[in-house]
Amino acid sequence: MLRTVLRRHVPAVLVAAFFLLPLLVMVSGSLRPAGLAPPTGLDVVPSAPTLEAYRRLPELVPLGTWLLNSGIVVSLAVLVTVLVASWAAFGMRLLPKRPRRIAVLVTLGLLLVPVTAVWTTRFQVFDTVGLTDSLLALVAPALAATTPFYVLIYLWSFTGVPDTQLEAGRLEGASVWRLWRSVAMPQARLATLAVAVLAFSVYWSNFIDPLLYIDSPSRYTLPLGLRLLQLLNPTDFPLLMAGAVIATLPPVLVFLLAQRIFLDDPLRSLRQGRR
Repeated sequence: MLRTVLRRHVPAVLVAAFFLLPLLVMVSGSLRPAGLAPPTGLDVVPSAPTLEAYRRLPELVPLGTWLLNSGIVVSLAVLVTVLVASWAAFGMRLLPKRPRRIAVLVTLGLLLVPVTAVWTTRFQVFDTVGLTDSLLALVAPALAATTPFYVLIYLWSFTGVPDTQLEAGRLEGASVWRLWRSVAMPQARLATLAVAVLAFSVYWSNFIDPLLYIDSPSRYTLPLGLRLLQLLNPTDFPLLMAGAVIATLPPVLVFLLAQRIFLDDPLRSLRQGRR
């Protein structure tokens, strides 16, 4: 019995410790007295922990503005991503089997296109329509579901919706939008939660797009602002770690709130569209 428990849980604990160690070092580094250089060794527990770095951070940089900008981008982008990805996937679900397979292959092909291949073209489009130096430029990828992968997640979930339910809805005179809203989406709650969490992480941690499209410091998001902090004060290690902790905390909280996705078998749950 003990051997079975150890076999099941020890590898998971070791893997978790491997990923938690950088977070522990980040948190402990933010608790060191402000102005200190990085420790020469592994200083997991600082000798004199203090919250001075967290107090000084908003005094030196417009942290509130960066958080507000990131919050606006994430809120809009997650909502649009969920809507567009679910619409595209439901449209594919309504196709006959052969056209649906072709649509899936096309989606997989789009998934293989590296994001760097569209940077130049996207910048030219945004510059032409006047979206550069605007938060809307950071939200715009959500109009294409952010990534084809999210469309495939929804499609996987929607294929678990029985054809009989869709046919019954059509016989009752339900439109496509009504079928999507009242039949498909209620059975894809886990897919919606998964896409929302993944999109949140993508947009919250996005550094490249703000670097490409944002010029005004008043429109900086948190990742770009932390890069500015690093350039302005590269030797103040606790201050940088405090900023990193603040940037890391929201995705961690979102993941913990949504962790029930990962408690059972996420693939089976997404496939069946169960709560």
